[in-house]
Amino acid sequence: MSLRNEFSAAGTSSRMAIAAAMIAAALPAAAWAQDAAPAEDNASADTIVVTGYRASLLNAINQNRNAEQIVESVSAEDIGKLPDASIAESIARLPGLTSQRVNGRSNSIAIRGSAPDFSTTLLNGREQTSTGDNRAVEYDQYPSEVVSAVNVYKTPMASLVGQGLSGTVDMRTIRPLDSGKRVISVGARGTYADLGKLNAGSKDKGYRLNATYVDQFADDTIGIALGASYLNEPYQVQEFNSWGYADTPEGDKVIGGSKSYVTSTTLKRLGLNGTLQWKPTPNLTMTLDGFYSNFKDNQVKRGIELPLYYDPDTASLANATVTDGMVTSGTFNGVKSVVRNDLFQRHAKLYSFGWNTKWEGDDGWKAFFDVSYSKTDRSELTIETLAGTGRNTIGALDSIGFTMTDKGAVFSPSLNYGDYNLILLTGPQGWGGDQTAVDGTKILNGQDGYYNNRHIKDELWQYRVEVEHEFESGLLHSFQVGWNYTNRSKTLVPEEYFLGLKANTDGLTSVTIPEEYRLKGETQLSYLGLGPVVSYDPAALVRDGIYNLVANPYGDVIVKSYAIRERLMTGYIQGNLDADIGSAHLTGNFGVQAQWTDQNSVGAGAILLQPPVNPNGSPNIGARVRKVSTDYLDVLPSLNLSLRFPSDTVIRFAAAREIIRPRLDDMRASEKFDYTITGNVAQVTGESGNPYLRPWRANALDLTFEQYFGGKGVIAAQFFWKDLKSYIYNQQSTVPTDSLALQDPGAGVVLSPTAQYTIPVNGKGGKLYGVEIATTLPFETIIPALEGFGVTGSVAYTKSKIQATPDSPSGDLPGYSKWVANGTAYFEKWGFNARGSVRYRSTFLGEVSGFAANRVRRRAAAETIVDAQIGYDFQAGSALEGLSLYVQGQNLTNAPFITTNPGDSREIIDYQTYGRRFLAGFTYKF
Repeated sequence: MSLRNEFSAAGTSSRMAIAAAMIAAALPAAAWAQDAAPAEDNASADTIVVTGYRASLLNAINQNRNAEQIVESVSAEDIGKLPDASIAESIARLPGLTSQRVNGRSNSIAIRGSAPDFSTTLLNGREQTSTGDNRAVEYDQYPSEVVSAVNVYKTPMASLVGQGLSGTVDMRTIRPLDSGKRVISVGARGTYADLGKLNAGSKDKGYRLNATYVDQFADDTIGIALGASYLNEPYQVQEFNSWGYADTPEGDKVIGGSKSYVTSTTLKRLGLNGTLQWKPTPNLTMTLDGFYSNFKDNQVKRGIELPLYYDPDTASLANATVTDGMVTSGTFNGVKSVVRNDLFQRHAKLYSFGWNTKWEGDDGWKAFFDVSYSKTDRSELTIETLAGTGRNTIGALDSIGFTMTDKGAVFSPSLNYGDYNLILLTGPQGWGGDQTAVDGTKILNGQDGYYNNRHIKDELWQYRVEVEHEFESGLLHSFQVGWNYTNRSKTLVPEEYFLGLKANTDGLTSVTIPEEYRLKGETQLSYLGLGPVVSYDPAALVRDGIYNLVANPYGDVIVKSYAIRERLMTGYIQGNLDADIGSAHLTGNFGVQAQWTDQNSVGAGAILLQPPVNPNGSPNIGARVRKVSTDYLDVLPSLNLSLRFPSDTVIRFAAAREIIRPRLDDMRASEKFDYTITGNVAQVTGESGNPYLRPWRANALDLTFEQYFGGKGVIAAQFFWKDLKSYIYNQQSTVPTDSLALQDPGAGVVLSPTAQYTIPVNGKGGKLYGVEIATTLPFETIIPALEGFGVTGSVAYTKSKIQATPDSPSGDLPGYSKWVANGTAYFEKWGFNARGSVRYRSTFLGEVSGFAANRVRRRAAAETIVDAQIGYDFQAGSALEGLSLYVQGQNLTNAPFITTNPGDSREIIDYQTYGRRFLAGFTYKF
């Protein structure tokens, strides 16, 4: 981290004041007007002052102790000392929090056993647009270097606007006038992924650069803070993926097919942050914030798709070995394999601006006005290209042995899939058959790939005003009245094409991969026993016209578009308490929010026109536009009480009505259908959004006991209970397929007579409750000789009793883990620092992304992640004072990400290995 909470022996008084001011700056908007703690004026030159990671823990402890809500905090020093790709991995170590890894990195946070959909994320107290399809912020957009602190509020209060149901994450950037001094900091690091260069042309090394500048001018009435971060880092993934598991005539389970890849990702991100403050009078402060992120996530995926038991027309099972109802080994003869060279490019630009004007009068009156704007422009391009031994029924078949392991299947093929003379550009399975676009362009005897580009725009304006009055005495310390208006819109427009080889004019032609598109190096699937695969650049083949782009004319494209607009008017009142009760001190707040929501959704349904086929042979499909609006009111009372005893014991109680609005993509006014081919039958499934959805709503109670000791340590027990009064679940119904505008599945394949149709609806919920035990223990509080050693960590147990449908048994919320634990052991003294961190989560219902970025929920296995770091900070008096060096290892145990079919953990769907990552770097602070 470029901005660090460091103190030296000299100048202790001023630096302690700076630290207190930074803590105050990290509080939410409602607390902006609170006074910082007074500085100690009698610090001597030989005072021992805690620095580095220990200082960050101390800051977090003090902030949690002084907060009026149940809150978890992480400071800039903590983020900077463990320089993650995003702040997600740093806050995932907080009590009751965890993360889900995607392509080897954490980019979303689950709070108290709930999926990211149940929480919200703010930047400097303001709502933000997202780079995903939903509201949940993806944290890899935010460099840790531009964030000074993160607060996770587990209980709401009336003046916290944009709050979530499971919690609210508030990221704070530095306020230069609170810093009190000039800071210039630069840093760099190198990264190595130990899985190596899995794909031809990929990289296993990367780097990251950052710089920060903070200064004050004009007698400390003008302050400026500038931050920049750039990263170019690789991620590598080895993946086994199963289509699923079929039933044999004997009633045993056997792998139905596999689609396994090696994935190489290059993550590039430029993050810029700036803050300008002006304090023309002691009572008036104006602050202008700006944040910009240019994010590029470029992936290439190469592998082999093996239609096995699900392809009975050609593949047959022989020499099967059965163990406890599972076919654990055997041979599939007559396999027509599909070699895949795919790419996925997600590019996003995020803009966030805010203007705040705050007045603090001398007569107890305070007020502020805040306006902010957030925008995300995102595109997601996916290109699939297929290769094999020949088109459809033409070409060599393979005889493939297989053995099931605890990592999926290991294969032994008889063909060489790295042979450019054998593996050709083609449609090996003839998937899709003949296709004709509305403009007359055609594909004959199977598509050779697919092109899908999704364009998403997300825009949010927020306006807020608040007035507060402080009283000189009495139980009621102050009273706040506020108003907030949020206007958000999100649109998605897809662009989809079948890919067909331009040379395939007779329905029989395959094409040798041109030499100029073949990549140097090798792509290996030896971990699956499949050996090398041919490697080429699919984007270049599309760009240079090797393929025709045949616009997908079917209804499944029409219905993917949607536009959502939300207008929220929020009014609130809040009273803040501060009084002595006997020897104890009571603080807290009570209040109510009234939130008026006006939600509007525009989508489309596909209809089959007459005649159903155009003269050129293309389907005659139209769109039926659907516009739906609805509005509703939520009244959200809240209470937070903290009773503080002279023994440094704090007991907290909170009660609140909590909500989280539905997923944006669940509110779309569109419906879509697709099918899965089993044998010669296409099983049709469909889904729709529901523009009338109401929020998830819950009544919540929290009770926390905190014991602070030695001024540096704490042990806390947090108990929570949520009664979900409203739950969103998927309801299924059956509709006939002859009324639907569906794509022809191809020769020899017939549509099922009915389709299973799914729509999200509001229903009754259930219970969610649990306990979290957390501690920070510096060993010096027990044995002074162990100064510098310590541990911090937590264990959380959560119980979920949720009914997915009214008649179903209780199940799990998405993202729910029964057990979540984390711990860090550290040593920090004389400039040396060392840390080892471990985090664990039990099995959970994870969300993974399929083709076309559709979300799929699967049961994920428990996982344990281990990280470690050593470093050295050059001390005062050294010629290199201000320089810090570190070496870090991430995922040291190479923990995999595993999903399975419910009921039998041997039925592995995904087994992803991310490898270990090693980092070495420095920061230099002037």
